Formats: sequence, C-alpha cells, structure tokens
Amino acid sequence: METKVEVLEDNRVKVTVTVDEKVVTDRVKKQYKDFANQYTFPGFRKGKAPRQVIDNRLGKDAVAATVTDDIVNGHYPKAIEAAGIYPVGDPDFGEDQMELVKDKQAYTFAFEIGTKPTPELSSYDPVEIEMPHEGATDEQIDEEIDALLDHYYEIVDAPANTKVKEDKFVDMKITATDDNGANIESITSESTQYGIGSGLYPKAFDDELIGLKKGDTKQFTMDLPADPTAMTASLMGKTQAINFDIEILQVKKKKLPELTDEWVMQKIGVESVEELRKEMAEEIESAQESSFPRMKENRVLLALADRLVGEVPANLVEESEATLLQDFFQQLQRGGLTLDAYLQQAGITSQQFRDDVKQQAEDMTKQDLALDAYAAHAGIEATDEDIVEEFRNAGASDPENLMQQWKDNGQMYLVRQGILRQKAAKELVESAIVTEETPEEKKSGKHSKED
Repeated sequence: METKVEVLEDNRVKVTVTVDEKVVTDRVKKQYKDFANQYTFPGFRKGKAPRQVIDNRLGKDAVAATVTDDIVNGHYPKAIEAAGIYPVGDPDFGEDQMELVKDKQAYTFAFEIGTKPTPELSSYDPVEIEMPHEGATDEQIDEEIDALLDHYYEIVDAPANTKVKEDKFVDMKITATDDNGANIESITSESTQYGIGSGLYPKAFDDELIGLKKGDTKQFTMDLPADPTAMTASLMGKTQAINFDIEILQVKKKKLPELTDEWVMQKIGVESVEELRKEMAEEIESAQESSFPRMKENRVLLALADRLVGEVPANLVEESEATLLQDFFQQLQRGGLTLDAYLQQAGITSQQFRDDVKQQAEDMTKQDLALDAYAAHAGIEATDEDIVEEFRNAGASDPENLMQQWKDNGQMYLVRQGILRQKAAKELVESAIVTEETPEEKKSGKHSKED
C-alpha cells in the first residue's frame, strides 16, 4: 500500500491510497469463492460455480462492489496510520460514486479528512502556580477540631430576650390549616423543636420566624412551594397555601462541648488534646499527600491552557463533549440511575447540566491542545518502547494482539497522543515554579472549581 498526503485548507488533508495489484487479485479470488459457497447455483455443487455464472446470477459488479468496500474500509484506517496524521471527524470519500476495483490491477482511492490543528503557546517558559501550604497548620487543625466538636453539640435554652436568628433553634407551638381551614395534623403540634435553616420547612417559613423571641406569636399564610420540603411534600396537590399560627415557647442555641483531656479521652479515645491535635495533623498531611499531586497538575494545566494562542476549534470541543457524555451515561447505567434522578440529586436543571458539560469539554480541549503545543516545542516523542509499554500496562491478556488491532483500525494515533500529553504534563509539573497560596486566596476558594 502506498499513501500520499496533500495538505488542504482549514486543517484538512487529502489522502490518496494505492493498494497493490496482488491484494486486489487475492481479494477478488476470495470473494468469488465466498459467493460460490454462500449461494446455491442450479447445476453446480456448493462452491463450484464459475465466475461467469456468479456474475450472471448476482450481477456483474457484485464481486467488485463488495471487494471495493472491503478494501476501502480496511485500508483507509491503515493509511491514516501510515500518514502519521491525527484525524478529526470521519473521512469524506466524495460525492461521486467511487470507482470499483478491477481484477489484476492496482486500486487507487482517495478521501479527505480533518486533522488536529497545530497549536501554539504564547510562552513555553516554566509555568508559575500557587499551592496551599504543605503540612498541617494550626488553623487547619483548629478547623478540624471545631468540626469535631460541632458533631457533639447540645441544644440548650438561650436567654429569654434572645431573638430568632439563622443559627438558632426554637421550641414552638404550631397550628396549621389548609386553604379550606381544615387542620393539617402532620404539622400541627403543641411543642416541636426546629432548627432555622435546616430545610425542613421552606425558607419563606424561616423568614417569618426571624426576629421573634420567647412568648411572641405570629399568624401568616405561606403559599405551598413548587419545590417541596420534608414537611410540605405530603401536601402537594391537596392545598395551595398553609395558614400558620405560631407561638415561640423557647429560643434555643447550640452549645459545643469544652475541649479537655477528659472529654477527648471519653469521646474520641485519645489520651489528651495534644495527642488529638497530633492525630489531626497526621490526617491532614495524609490527605495532602494523596490530593496535592493531582491539584498541582490541575493548576499547571489551567495555567498552561491560558497560554494557548487562538480559538479552540468547535469540532474538537464537540468531540470532547461527546466523549464526556458517553462516559457519564455509562457511569449512570452502571449505577442504576436515570438522568432525571441524577439531576434531582445534584440539584441542577438539564440546561445547567448541558452548560456544565460544554464548559468541561472546552476546558479539556484547551488543555489538550496546550499540551500538544508544548510537546511539539520541547521535542517530546512517543517511542516504540513507550507504545509497547502502554499496551502492556493496559491489562490485556494478549498485549501484542491488542496493539495489532489498534494498528489495523488506524487508532494508534490516540495512543501516541496520550503518551505525548502524559510526558508533557509530567515535564511541566516537575519544572513548575510554585509559590505558597495566600490566606486570602485560600478563604475565597479561588481554585476550588479547578481542583
């Protein structure tokens, strides 16, 4: 097989492929034999019908058309591999009908296909990023301990003049009726404890309680919310509104336990507060050890993507989006979830989901192109040894056979591309200039989305 590549406009190429005469001859001979065994021809035993009889019965172009399809479909992926191009999209074989093969003659066909653009970066200098402080700080340990104490809180009475706020609890007498004046037994209570902002009731209910204090009463009507809460879900379709008559019996507050050696021994099982802080520090450092490498790589790739020159091609973003969606729906299927169930759990709309996937696809494509640009500039290569090792690490029972299948399918460019990007990312991470993140950036959660 001979392959010739002609560069066209808009990141497209024309690939012309010439298949050897022997390949064509062997394929034609085999196809006649296959048809002779596949069909029954009166007067001839199975597999013994001559070519002229087969042509008369199936049509003079039946064999040629079948062989043409087989040769084109079998050789265009190999041509892509031989040409060393990185294809984008499907090949276009032209609007005109493709010529059919002729027995004992070499066969030439051509196709056009999109290729990955040659990206450039505004700078190839080492990337500069900021990372959190390595090691556990006193502030981080304090935060962990505060969260631990919060797990063991008690609810106690607040002073009588304390007003209801978002962080308070109330004991209240509550009477609820529907829009026909009938009592709603599931809500009505002589005394019930409720945490403001807990979500048991809608926010509109909480807003009515804010500012009240012990002994205050209040009557108000609240429309049934479209998004039900735990206390309103059972009323959907039964009433349009709820009439409330509230009396605040007691405003309450959260009380955290006192952090003492005795308390940590009793509740946590460690000897002292000092020992607890030591264990907390070790847990923080262990978490950093597992999360920081990925965080560092993410931040390096984000910084590198900002250096990409020009717009990201829409067709590449679409390919990335299709891949993300395919992977996502496979995960849903494995988890036994529907898309609607996922959206409900995540608390997002279908439009928000689509927008998020599109943004992820664009970010991923920018990072990939930036890595491609860096790899080309740095002269990074994917060697034969790298490729063989990649297939060995894939866990296949027969790596050599799998590698040959990828070659035959014209997919080896994907392996090379992945290796180049891995090598580029590793080199960029190792050479990155890292400074410590400031406390202000940490509090603002500047990198929370990316990490």
